[in-house]
Amino acid sequence: MRRQDKALAERAAIDRIIREAPYCHLACSLDDRPYLIPISFGYDGQTVYVHTAPEGRKIDIFQANPRVCLAFVSQSELVRHPRRACKWSYAYTSALAEGRIQEISGPEEKLAALNLIMVQYSGREWDFKDSDLSGMRVWKIPLERVSGKTSPPPGGQLPSPGG
Repeated sequence: MRRQDKALAERAAIDRIIREAPYCHLACSLDDRPYLIPISFGYDGQTVYVHTAPEGRKIDIFQANPRVCLAFVSQSELVRHPRRACKWSYAYTSALAEGRIQEISGPEEKLAALNLIMVQYSGREWDFKDSDLSGMRVWKIPLERVSGKTSPPPGGQLPSPGG
């Protein structure tokens, strides 16, 4: 990371960014063609979980090249400057993670992963019908590398999420 003054060294701070992010961007690549999508996710502190439709472009890419990168932004605020365009910026907290995506096929692990996703957004676990489970694919991404970064606004702190 070029700007070490913005780096977050504490894993707990990085985990907090991941947990507070409303969604993540998942990047993958095949034959030198990048592909990036916003996606909902669940997180258990070590692994990110996502679900997809039964088929599609990203699945073709996952199967050919399982290396993925995830980007999370939990807070952001535009920083304006009244007189200089080059002084405009963003204040933010963000995290990047890398790993290898793997499909989950066992019904118990699939249900647990889906509930981690639901807990991320609803704060509780849900019951799923067999027909719900059969209509989607579920994936896990054990995180191999993580980093975090923060850039508070001049002279201040970012507002807390949701407030």
